[in-house]
Amino acid sequence: MSSPKKNIIQSLLDTDLYKLTMMQTVLHYFPAAEVEYTFKCRTQGVDLFQYVNEIRDEVAQLCQLRFTENEIHYLSHIYYLKPDFVQFLRLFQLNRHYVHFGKDDSGQLEIKVIGPWLHTIMFEVPILAIVEEVFSRNQYPALDLKEGQKKLAEKTKLINVHPLGGQLKIMEFGTRRRFNREWQKHVLRHLYRSIESNLVGTSNVFLARELGIRPLGTMAHEYLQAFQALGPRLIDSQKIALDVWAKEYRGDLGIALTDVVGVNAFIRDFDRYFAKLFDGVRHDSGCPFEWANKMIAHYESLGVDPKTKSLVFSDSLTIPLAFELLEVFKDKTNPVFGIGTDLTNDVGVTPLSIVMKMTRCNGQPVAKISDSPGKTMCRDKEYLTYLKKVFAIQ
Repeated sequence: MSSPKKNIIQSLLDTDLYKLTMMQTVLHYFPAAEVEYTFKCRTQGVDLFQYVNEIRDEVAQLCQLRFTENEIHYLSHIYYLKPDFVQFLRLFQLNRHYVHFGKDDSGQLEIKVIGPWLHTIMFEVPILAIVEEVFSRNQYPALDLKEGQKKLAEKTKLINVHPLGGQLKIMEFGTRRRFNREWQKHVLRHLYRSIESNLVGTSNVFLARELGIRPLGTMAHEYLQAFQALGPRLIDSQKIALDVWAKEYRGDLGIALTDVVGVNAFIRDFDRYFAKLFDGVRHDSGCPFEWANKMIAHYESLGVDPKTKSLVFSDSLTIPLAFELLEVFKDKTNPVFGIGTDLTNDVGVTPLSIVMKMTRCNGQPVAKISDSPGKTMCRDKEYLTYLKKVFAIQ
């Protein structure tokens, strides 16, 4: 007799830290904002709708969860999470009625989350983890993880023997697209035991607490996207978003995301005030070498020493690519590497490419215009054209 399946998400802490840091800002500044998130699978030829009932059941179970007193105690000792926010989390519970399942125009699985930003912001990461794990356990029910263990061992061995291994700083960013929860935990344990001095932290709050690792994260694309609808003028949306963040965290969590409307538009907004105020910037699309050179040149043009700033690389990174970037930029700035899927879903099968992005805020369309072709996600072509015009994007 087979044992019953365990729920994929068993704790509300099983999410990325930046969901909590953004959520605190929403509580304090935009508690009445209404938003829409849209799920998209970029992998061609995959029918996820066949698993819709299983995914729906997992989401229903997710909505039964509450933060435990032990989890609240842990969060209360993260110094930049404020007491009123932690008390709000004590009452918090996700609401199943905000999640809508169906098919999109092409007949593929559609998931939309629609409701108050404050009460929907925590859905994205667990829903993506649920979809990936439901797919994995149905497609590969008896997968031998020896291949994944072999690859993981090769990666940590490379770090230990590489001439620059001692300088490589890694953040584990793999919750959203992990093969499954247990594999992510195994990966983090292995990293902690094999390359402890290289492991800066993990984005997963639950595993950070369980394994005694530092939780890491600041903001995601949705945060800056929302200000396209929340700010007084579209052209000022990035500047207002960064200003609000600085007011909320007063010097903490100082890594800004650069590619919501492209790095060139970000650089125009990221003036000397922001360059000195924020600890660094994060890359998430486009050529990482071109991006880093642009950011270094921008810091220098503002009279800010780029060696005092962190450049966080987090777009489809592998260990070999991280070393290539480290070799080029180690003497010019402080490079840090956020590695996700290559650590938590490199087990010998091809992982899904799935995202869940904010597509509307307060009834208005919002969008991310990526520096990578194919990553832009907006169904309102008129708004996308207008956004590109406002930010002078070709």
